[in-house]
Amino acid sequence: MSHAATAAPDRLPLPRVWAFATGSIPVYMLLLVLGTYITPFYSGTVGIKLAVLGATLSSLRLIDVGFDFLLGWIMDRFETPIGRFKPWFILSLPVFCLGIYKLLNPPQGAGLEHLVPWLLVCYAAYSLLGLSHAAWAANLATDYHERSRIFGWTQGIAVIGSVSLLLAPILTNGWVKPGDGDSMPRLAIILIGVALVTIPINALFTPERVVRSTKKEGTSLKDLTAIFTTGSMSRLVIADLLLTLGANTTAPMYVFFFHTAKGFEISQVSYLLIPYIGAGILGAPAWAHVAQRFGKHRAIQIACVGYAITQSALMAIPAGLLAATAVGMFAVGFCASAFIPMMRSMVADVTDELRLSTGKERAGVLYSLVILVQKFGTSVTAIIVLPILGAVGFDPKPHAHNTPEAIFGLQMCYLFAPVIFVVIGGLVFFGYKLTPTRHAEITNALKEKASASLASSEEAFAGGGEVPLKPAE
Repeated sequence: MSHAATAAPDRLPLPRVWAFATGSIPVYMLLLVLGTYITPFYSGTVGIKLAVLGATLSSLRLIDVGFDFLLGWIMDRFETPIGRFKPWFILSLPVFCLGIYKLLNPPQGAGLEHLVPWLLVCYAAYSLLGLSHAAWAANLATDYHERSRIFGWTQGIAVIGSVSLLLAPILTNGWVKPGDGDSMPRLAIILIGVALVTIPINALFTPERVVRSTKKEGTSLKDLTAIFTTGSMSRLVIADLLLTLGANTTAPMYVFFFHTAKGFEISQVSYLLIPYIGAGILGAPAWAHVAQRFGKHRAIQIACVGYAITQSALMAIPAGLLAATAVGMFAVGFCASAFIPMMRSMVADVTDELRLSTGKERAGVLYSLVILVQKFGTSVTAIIVLPILGAVGFDPKPHAHNTPEAIFGLQMCYLFAPVIFVVIGGLVFFGYKLTPTRHAEITNALKEKASASLASSEEAFAGGGEVPLKPAE
């Protein structure tokens, strides 16, 4: 065994991991605002008709999807002395602040002419933040298990942002109530303040390895084919779509299920999201430890089994038991918290596999594909679920009388739709070949290529040639 295989991997100090992970907090806060509060704010307070607003949001999402892939392609071609991804992450700060301020502070009489441009700016900020941060995280470490640790902590700390927003009415003593028209400008101030603290902390205290491609940059049809036909990446894309569908099919039914079927008040329904989302603070780092022992794909499979069990147990809790239901939501959220960090870490391993076979850095494009899949998965859940609810006779109107059969149909849909998707997503990883052993072989091969390139450079220098830049470790 070579020295490269036996040497202990460089381990980023935990304070530096935490500093990096703080950059994910504004990402998740922005995601929650865009996904949860924009629709009621612009339909209720601003007064845009719901049908018009829905069509507008759907159209803008299509534009946003194309922007992600383009941005990832540009990032892969972009080299600076401080790295490929850090400059884009820093650039996201002014875009974030301007976009969220204008979006949540519409002038009197505002309509689509205000919403469309500033929502696009916020989408651009989310893409700049999320894509650059994920690709940068992959760049921080070359070791298989160290990546699990970094992505686990990143996801765990990111959840703090979402939970803080959900707790805002309590933490601010009612001064900020997300979704309430009068509170949205105040919410903008909070998000801007968080971004002005966390993004600089991330940028100032976290390095980025400057890795230069060994071949001339450019994206040909052959390059794209290599990305889409790589067996590891194909499995990741399919599994990511299934896990995204599984974890998000409950969203369109969430209020209906806990209010109508479980008998909780609307305020209680909102607070039940806190243990579900908050479970990621403990869950994501815990799943990183599981991955270090069994491998990332096995950790996801274990989490899929756990999700199926805990989701079924949640159904069995009698209606009206708030404390027991909160524990059940925590358990489901704990299992679901494995999906995103493990998948992100596995994509980082595929970037090494592709760099070895093609000689090119493709982290930006690969992560843009994963983000694209997640956006698609979250956007189609309503199309899947709502027709099923209609078929079983469930009436979603407030104060509607639903028959026991309709409520039973709602319960079965809430149980089986996510479980089926998640279990199939776990099955996709049987036969997955990019194991810790295989990744160690790829890492060693990359180091050998880098050493050979350096030796060639030194020979050229000794012969009077021009020495190319040494790839930074």
